[in-house]
Amino acid sequence: MTPSGTLTTLYSFPDGPAGPSALVQATDGDFWGTLSEDNGRVFKMTPSGTLTTLYGFPEPAGPSALVQATDGNFYGTTAGGGANENGTVFQITPSGMLTTLYSFCPQSGCADGSGPEAGLVQGTDGNFYGTASGGGNCGEPVLDCGTVFSLSTGLGPFVETLPSSGKVGNAVTILGTNLTGATSVTFKGTAAVFTVVSSSEITTTVPAGATSGIVRVVTPGGTLSSNVPFRVP
Repeated sequence: MTPSGTLTTLYSFPDGPAGPSALVQATDGDFWGTLSEDNGRVFKMTPSGTLTTLYGFPEPAGPSALVQATDGNFYGTTAGGGANENGTVFQITPSGMLTTLYSFCPQSGCADGSGPEAGLVQGTDGNFYGTASGGGNCGEPVLDCGTVFSLSTGLGPFVETLPSSGKVGNAVTILGTNLTGATSVTFKGTAAVFTVVSSSEITTTVPAGATSGIVRVVTPGGTLSSNVPFRVP
């Protein structure tokens, strides 16, 4: 839909109500989403409306919306299925190869949670975070109180800029992990004046001469790069 309110239908699902998730735009410009109909599936769609199904789940799964992580792969959860039939965390590559990373409820009482229905977010520490609607070690007489969980897949830390675009002189907040002692902030190699507000926040402005590209922060622990390129109009 345009800012003025003109709506264009790009694709109509032929199977009736399909329950598509919210879409996420990948770094290549295509849109990714999931469907809950049948057992659930993962699809991608071009900006012009060409849809391709990449993966169909073999059992009732209820996949969540996806997130594209810093490694270029997509991650999500299923409310059902998995080794214990209580949901999973999965990874799917841009070519459609799906790997189950974790199956919920491997022990009695599902202390880790069960039935995760919401999607994941990737924290600036590189780990994934999410919620499960059931399980949890809450004790009697309360059951199925849910959990908040994290999952490490070995991805490294990064920084995130808010906003992800701006003109020269515009204020930018940089979020990250262990930013205390940062010695340099650059916008595609152009140095910027900055202030370290806390271990997780830096404030700066887009420097003169900056062009679109990766933002980098040099800290005592190493150099952190932005998860997406910063765009300078």
